[in-house]
Amino acid sequence: MSAVSSAPTRKGGDWLDSWNPEDAATWDSGRAWKTLWITTFNLTLAFITWFLVSAIAPQLNNIGFDLSKGQLYWLAAMPGLAGGFLRLVWMFLPPILGTRKLVWMSSLLLVIPLVGWALAVQNSGTSYTVLLLLAFLAGVGGGVFSGFMPSTSYFFPKAKQGTALGIQAGIGNFGVSIVQFVTPWIIGFALIGGSQAFVNEEKGINKEVWYQNAGYVWIPFVIVGVILAYTMLRSVPVQARGVKDQLDIFGNKHTWLMTWLYVLTFGTFSGMAAQFALLIKNFYGTPFGAEGINPVSYAFLGALVGSAARVLAGPVADRVGGAKVTLVAVLGIGLSALYTSFQLSPTSVDTFPSFLWGMLAIFFFAGVGNASTFKQMPMIFEPRQAGGVIGWTAAIAAFGPFVFGVMFATGNAQLLYWLGTLSCGIGAVLTWWFYARPGAEKPS
Repeated sequence: MSAVSSAPTRKGGDWLDSWNPEDAATWDSGRAWKTLWITTFNLTLAFITWFLVSAIAPQLNNIGFDLSKGQLYWLAAMPGLAGGFLRLVWMFLPPILGTRKLVWMSSLLLVIPLVGWALAVQNSGTSYTVLLLLAFLAGVGGGVFSGFMPSTSYFFPKAKQGTALGIQAGIGNFGVSIVQFVTPWIIGFALIGGSQAFVNEEKGINKEVWYQNAGYVWIPFVIVGVILAYTMLRSVPVQARGVKDQLDIFGNKHTWLMTWLYVLTFGTFSGMAAQFALLIKNFYGTPFGAEGINPVSYAFLGALVGSAARVLAGPVADRVGGAKVTLVAVLGIGLSALYTSFQLSPTSVDTFPSFLWGMLAIFFFAGVGNASTFKQMPMIFEPRQAGGVIGWTAAIAAFGPFVFGVMFATGNAQLLYWLGTLSCGIGAVLTWWFYARPGAEKPS
């Protein structure tokens, strides 16, 4: 970003006097990377909280709840709805609160849904309304993304933002895979509170579980993250101090174009990650009884592949250009979605590998596009606007779990995949014309 000496004076221990990452002679790379790693640690915990419901919901009926297939889809979708709305709030906070306050205060809020879910699963009489409310509160973990990412972008020069933001978002996204991988293991032994009876008559399973562990286990890590943020972070003074000052991004057509592209990438990643376990269970699990596929054995793979792709694609986007990588990504998502759309009516579990590979391809290209679009935005917009656009696009894309959940709940899974293919075709045309072709309006 440009020098901030003309910004209004920000007083107090939170604020740095000035910051100009484009000046190599004065740029404090140590502080920038320290900010990145502390914020990334907290962002990972936020994503764990955001997707906690997706790891718990598929098994609720096995521990005594009585929820319909549609209710379960809605439950897994609710954090996405909340995350999208809350990102619309968090996107305005980086210039107002600064990185330090934003990170430690936001992280402390994660304790509420973590404790709430730990208490709720211990009582199968917990009402569906309460479960929906707790799912909404888990959306705080998704909302903070639109504050954390822009505030981190202030610390890095444009040449390194693809790498820095790719690392932060990619590792943060690993939180999705972590919670889906750890939950089946952590609920297998006592930590705090009594057990629940896990019964699956089709598979002949009857055992003790401790689902409250899925929430409680992360609270010590959250406390550590809060302490690190409070004691070690500082904030870059930027010029936009209120909401009104930041609304100018909506008069720029590239805000809307990049929103479309980020919805195609992160919207797909988050939407599919939230519903992946239920998709496996409903297409390849329950219909085949004892021979069906166990979703907990595979659900974490999607987020793992997508997150790794995001980390790896950041430096590639820095080197060859974000637009070119985005073009490959949206084409890859579209073709993978088209292929997978024909794997949704299995006659046996033998076709599951075809479905799984199709889904993993979607996750891979979505992860690549997540990184490349975040490389593009700092190149297209001036620094303060870039932060706002990053927050806005992230907010809209966060509705992915909700939209995907609603579509799957209505039984229109194949239609959703086809719409995805069509949308990616449009996205590829937009990327080529405005950003990737020779002589493009905004080469990025």
